Amino acid sequence: MAAKTILFLTGDFAEDYETMVPFQALQAVGHTVHAVCPGKKAGDKIKTAIHDFEGDQTYTEKPGHQFTLNAAFDDVDVANYDALAIAGGRAPEYLRLDARVIEIVKQFADSGKPIAAVCHGAQLLAAADVIRGRTISCYPACAPEVKLAGAEFADIAVDAAVTDGQFVTAPAWPAHPQWIAQFLRKLGTEIKL
Repeated sequence: MAAKTILFLTGDFAEDYETMVPFQALQAVGHTVHAVCPGKKAGDKIKTAIHDFEGDQTYTEKPGHQFTLNAAFDDVDVANYDALAIAGGRAPEYLRLDARVIEIVKQFADSGKPIAAVCHGAQLLAAADVIRGRTISCYPACAPEVKLAGAEFADIAVDAAVTDGQFVTAPAWPAHPQWIAQFLRKLGTEIKL
């Protein structure tokens, strides 16, 4: 298996698990992951938020860990990456307002490279207008945006994921085993035990 280089978009108040778990898991199997955020460089930190499902009408939110970025957003050249991963949580709501973020998402989509988005990460896909005609999962509160962007909302269990073409999406962090496994398959990752 050839190791891949993956761009990982995250930002302040991205969901804690949806930032740290894919970042570490993708590295654990041999891939290089560059975690970036607009306006920040390698060594800068973002604050994460812990979203949990505790029986309320929506998720609860608590302070998460500090996460250290390992690459500079301003240095991103899509040609240097094999795939894109997008963290969920609250960060996508403001990241989608950044023209360069939208340009990066569009470039990955246009190139046909794999794109994995979890939870609110689908907000970036919708804002970039790259999911028309696709089946996309996300946190249910983002379903109207996914539909308005011309995609079919995959109303799946919180621990499930869906792959449609280059897109691998899931509703939230409980889907990590399925979401990461499907993304690894798109990357051509082979794990032998």
